[in-house]
Amino acid sequence: MIVQFGTSRFLQAHVDLFASEARDAGQDVPGITIVQTTDDPVRARRLAAFADPAGFPVIVRGLEDGAAVERTLRVRSVVGGLQAHADADALRTLLTGPATHVVSNTGDVGFRDGSFVAILLAGLYARWQAGAAGLTLLPCELVSRNGDELRAAVIAAAEGRAPAFVAWLGEECRWINTLVDRIVSAPLEPAGAVAEPYALWAIERQPGLTLPFTNPAIVLTDDLEPFERLKLHILNLGHSWLAERWQAAGARAGTTVREALDDRATRAALDEVLTQEVIPGFAARGLENEARGYAATTIERFANPYLDHLLRDIHAHHAQKVEKRIAAFVRWVDEGAVQPPAMPQLRALAARYDV
Repeated sequence: MIVQFGTSRFLQAHVDLFASEARDAGQDVPGITIVQTTDDPVRARRLAAFADPAGFPVIVRGLEDGAAVERTLRVRSVVGGLQAHADADALRTLLTGPATHVVSNTGDVGFRDGSFVAILLAGLYARWQAGAAGLTLLPCELVSRNGDELRAAVIAAAEGRAPAFVAWLGEECRWINTLVDRIVSAPLEPAGAVAEPYALWAIERQPGLTLPFTNPAIVLTDDLEPFERLKLHILNLGHSWLAERWQAAGARAGTTVREALDDRATRAALDEVLTQEVIPGFAARGLENEARGYAATTIERFANPYLDHLLRDIHAHHAQKVEKRIAAFVRWVDEGAVQPPAMPQLRALAARYDV
């Protein structure tokens, strides 16, 4: 059994869909039980839909090799849903018995306010008391080294518990770092989602790791950093670069990423910064081919005719995003390159928000 913490549309169009595709391909995939970690009544309405044996739809819309595609897939990997507090006994039964893997996407908040960590800790403590083997945990939160972060948070929350339990957490459970990459643009009611064709779940190898299923979108790797850098410093950097240009041009309400790329001058300027600054930066760190391929894919994703990604939303917390996506890229290139490229636009943008 896979226990999934989080009812998000992202997980429905990512992990749940991958598991369903694996099952359709003939793999012996354990069922997924989805756990709502909040008391949000809107999300609670999804739980009943998750128990429908007919499954729920995921609509894949976007560009593949330049051609527009749209297809509806049926996700049948989910066997039911629970509410963490109202169904605490049922959740405990799952976690002390049939569960083998845990996946999660509770957002940064779930890590940092302790709500998800407390729920998970209670379940793991009950499992340890029952004498069961450790679990494999595959967090999908957008937190760097998310497996390490979750392990540290749970062990910190276990302070004061039996030392043998704390040792079991660290030694018997497997806390796996992963990176997820897919734009899931809209929810469907009562369950389901609309997603782009591109999808990636990069999972860091660890001794003894056994995955519950395989899928073409899943990549096992000894090193997550290249995947993290490509996403952060091409996809996310491109978004923030477009948001900066949008703000400087007057911040017209309602402008989307796709509309920005429809403007020939903007598209040419983005192509220039990618080819003249971003890709040379990656080349200086030995990732030129990977960067060229990912940049081409990113432009196709930005041009998705079905996705309305507002630049206003991307511009939120802009200074912090520039620091993480652009200034950090410049530092990473400078620290590891024998002869760092000039990157004048990126350096100027980073300096503009340097505090």
